[in-house]
Parts: sequence; C-alpha cells; structure tokens
Amino acid sequence: MIIPDKLSMHDQVRVLAPSRSLGIISEETRSIASQRFQALGLKLTFSKNCEVMDEFSSSSIEERIEDLHDAFLDKNVKAIFTVIGGHNVNQLLKYIDYSMIKNNPKIICGYSDTTALSNTIYHKTGLVAYSGPAYSTLGMLKGIDFTLAYLKKCLFSDAPYAINNPGTWSDDPWFLDQYKRKFYNDDGIKILNEGKAEGTLIGGNLCTFNLLQGSEFMPSLDNTILFIEDDELTFPENFDRDLQSLIHQKDFCNVKGLVIGKFQLKSAMSEQQLLKILQTKKELSTMPVLYNVSFGHTTPHICFPIGGKVKIDTDKHEKIIVEQH
Repeated sequence: MIIPDKLSMHDQVRVLAPSRSLGIISEETRSIASQRFQALGLKLTFSKNCEVMDEFSSSSIEERIEDLHDAFLDKNVKAIFTVIGGHNVNQLLKYIDYSMIKNNPKIICGYSDTTALSNTIYHKTGLVAYSGPAYSTLGMLKGIDFTLAYLKKCLFSDAPYAINNPGTWSDDPWFLDQYKRKFYNDDGIKILNEGKAEGTLIGGNLCTFNLLQGSEFMPSLDNTILFIEDDELTFPENFDRDLQSLIHQKDFCNVKGLVIGKFQLKSAMSEQQLLKILQTKKELSTMPVLYNVSFGHTTPHICFPIGGKVKIDTDKHEKIIVEQH
C-alpha cells in the first residue's frame, strides 16, 4: 500500500476530465467550485484537454491519457480531482502507464465513473486512491459543509476518522437551481447484520465497479470491506443482479464486510425492498452489513480511501472507523 502525501495549504491541484468534459459544467458552478478550493488554501490548475467535448460530452482517449499522465508527472501537482463522472473512463485503463503512477504517487479523488479508475490504480500500483467529491461537487452552494469536513479529514489529515451521517441530506438537481433546494432528515447508519470486521476498503459505484470483473483491472476481494452505492439509473431489480454478480466472484468468500450507500430517489429503492434483496444473499449472513451510509450520488457525502484500512464494530457508537495508515 502506497499512501500519497496529504494536502497542505498552498498546494497545487489539477482538475482533469477522464470521463465527461468540464465543458458541461456551468460558469456559475465553476465559479463556486473554484472559490471552494481557494478557501481550502489550494491553487487550482486545469488540464490541457479538460474542456474538449465531442458528441459523447468527452474527449478522445489520447487526450484524456495525456492529461492524466501529465498530472502525475508534474512535480508541482499534489492532488488530482476529476471534473465529474460519466460513462467511459474504463476506455483508458489499458493505456495508462501504471509504473509511472507508482513512481509519482499523489492523491486522485472523484466518484461515480471514477470508481473504475480509482480501483484499477490501487490494484495495479498499490497507490491508495480516494472516493470523494469531484471538482463540480464543490460547486454546490448549499448543503456542502459535511462534504467539505470529510474531504479535510481524508485528504488533509493522517488521523483515523469515524464515518457518520449528516443531520440532513438531499437528492435534488442542485445544479439547475442553487437556491431552490429540498433537504430531508437523515435516519442515520442502519444495520442489517451485527458484527466486527476489518480489512482493505475497495468499491464505490457498483455498476461501474462491476465493469472490472473478469479483467486484469479487477482488484482482489480478499480481506476487503466493500463500500458500494448506485445512482439514479439503477432500480431494485438491477441492483439485485449487480450485487449478485459481485457475489459470484470467486474470492467473494473472503470479503469481511459490506457497507451500502444511500440510494437516489429515482431508483425507487425502498428500505423493505433493499432488506429483502440483501436477505436473499446467504453469502452476506456471516459478515456485518450496514446501509444508508452517506456516500455516493446523494449529497452531502463522505470521502474515503480506496485501498485504505477500515474497521467495523456495530456495538460501538462510532460503527465505522477509517484508518489512514
């Protein structure tokens, strides 16, 4: 495991678009996001091709690889943030120079489609990557404080930290109207199966993570604790089969625990449906299983290290502890 240096005041960070282009992000969102990074004491730079946009709202494989390699090779860049998610980051995986990344370790942070990139980088190099807010996420005007707090805990500090939920959460299209927002009271982290476990944290967006199955890019599930979530494109039956596909992996028997993020409202996943799905998976009966955790596509959300160490103890008030070393 290679843990990249944490961020400090005045560090330079690079924004790049390994999936969808910066060109889809409004000027208002960009302005707010850039101000958030400045408030964190960070100096923003943008990759050469991050605003290139084709009919798929992305740039070419060659342009995205160039930007990724340039960011890792630039000694002045201390961290990389993806613009946003998308659908095509797995196009890049066989063209990446993993030896170069291993020899130039630094923070890379994003979520959603970035899941495939983060887990592959960890698997191929041992470099801990981070599932957390993208550049565009910090363009949210309201409801961002919890996200920022976890970004600081994860990317600026070496100290262990507990994963908890915020008091309220939202799933509205905030980027369409920054002032008309709807927030809900949070029910907290919930437990299906009690227990204790510790292991290496991997996962992220489930449907994206599953794209790695059967390939050289899929990380081992041995002695892991899986963090999985899904977006508005999922629905109960789809989540069921995606989870089942993951369970069918030959080394799933060595998974130590499962943590499930919040579902978006459009998924129409009720708590009753989720519990029924989980209870049909006998492979989950021997491990602690927690759900309704604030990560994924609802907001706000936590930041966590893919390849980092995590402990679960459902008997404790702070049920999930991320170890930074």
